[in-house]
Amino acid sequence: MRNNSDHAMFADATHDEQSAQSFIKTLRVFSTRNFHGGNEAILKEKVLSKYADGECPPRREMRIALEDEPHNRWWSSLMRTTQEMLYDTVGPSIERQLPNLIERAKSLRGKLGSLTLDDKVDVPPYLSSVDNHCKPGSYHQEIIDDDVFAGAEFDRTFRLYAMGGLGPNLDDMGFTLIAWLRNHFGEIGPKRILDMGCTVGHSTLPYCDLYPDSEIHAIDVAATCLRYGHARAVAMEKEVHFSQQNAEYTNFEDGSFDLVVSHAVLHETSHRAIRAIFKECYRLLSPGGLMIHMDGITPNKPFDKYYSDWMSVNNNEPYLGTVQDEDFVSICTQAGFSKENVSLGEAEPQFIGKASDDKPVSGYLVVSAQK
Repeated sequence: MRNNSDHAMFADATHDEQSAQSFIKTLRVFSTRNFHGGNEAILKEKVLSKYADGECPPRREMRIALEDEPHNRWWSSLMRTTQEMLYDTVGPSIERQLPNLIERAKSLRGKLGSLTLDDKVDVPPYLSSVDNHCKPGSYHQEIIDDDVFAGAEFDRTFRLYAMGGLGPNLDDMGFTLIAWLRNHFGEIGPKRILDMGCTVGHSTLPYCDLYPDSEIHAIDVAATCLRYGHARAVAMEKEVHFSQQNAEYTNFEDGSFDLVVSHAVLHETSHRAIRAIFKECYRLLSPGGLMIHMDGITPNKPFDKYYSDWMSVNNNEPYLGTVQDEDFVSICTQAGFSKENVSLGEAEPQFIGKASDDKPVSGYLVVSAQK
């Protein structure tokens, strides 16, 4: 896996910084390859043997069954420790370069696409009440005027976290969702696309490549990520209109989009917010328009379900456990979609086998509905 990207906004690293970051990535790959598989064997012996083939035990039962297993405790310690070390190794490197990164972002602003910020947008409590992913200050904290720290840090930490499973530009989820869309709906050619919860636009930019005639918008509540994301898109010669908005209630007019998507956003919300977001999607879609949300959860696969529940407890992702219990068909119909126009599916990641250090990535849950 490449530890670096080649766009103009990507932060540099000294020899020692690069070595430390490569060590963290390698340690995560080692612990995943050599210890995580052992958890599955223990799960089969202690829990799955009590259930019929194809039956998925409750997530909490699986997590509790493995909690005191020495093998699982060893793996858990490694994963939590390396998660914190991501920020310990990358953060100081970004902070050292922050003034220069801010100036780079300013020099690129407005040259392609657009960036609209709104300091009246409140960060919802499901994001502000916890340091998501154990990241100090989470992704919305501003530490200086025109800040791009969180975005620049995320562009480095996420590639270490993913261990090579998301492609060289971390855009696997965007390409995967588009592949799923084309397999199920053909070449629809949307005129206007909205990506909800874009962070820095890793998953947004594939839409520029595969739908070059579309007008593409991307929203997030974190201004620091949007500043970086806009500059990154310009540096990569991609035209996207970034704006600071909450996906629960946007300022776009009714029927503004033919396609509304999100990538790994559902599990970052809450029981109430996810319902508000789906209702907002229904409002924003033109007649015949599509809503497609994709997330890295597979509730019907026991080992993946266990792992997501472990993440909810150990990686500061509070909703990642309970989101697996949601009835997405019901949420869609409550939002206004007809039941016959709602479907749940699974998409296979596009970049498995294409990176030098392949992470064993599970499939993605896809929730789609047509207005």
